[in-house]
Amino acid sequence: MADEVPTTPTPPAGAGDDVEKGKGMAWLSYLWILWLVPLLALKDNAFCKFHVKQGIILTILAIAVWVVGWIPILGWIIAFVVYVYIVVMAIMGIINAASGKYWKMPILGGLAASWFKF
Repeated sequence: MADEVPTTPTPPAGAGDDVEKGKGMAWLSYLWILWLVPLLALKDNAFCKFHVKQGIILTILAIAVWVVGWIPILGWIIAFVVYVYIVVMAIMGIINAASGKYWKMPILGGLAASWFKF
């Protein structure tokens, strides 16, 4: 369809240099609490910040699902499904960050951009 919006966001103007400097570390954003490394090491890098925001959302979701997973049966089912989603999003995020792409996660990518304004 011609009216579909692309899922890959347009990089900010002048972001080519940020991508090259940040892609070596931005992939860490998707490995649980390791999003702190690119956030603190390259705090002025827009590419790293983009991926860190998504990594933080995945970490928050993982903690929330861990709590839900304590509920017998229904909680276990929900936790399993959401953990599969988290693992798939983390793998896709690592691949895209290491490739130097601004990739917006389905479902949570927009939430990450609106929640975090750093």
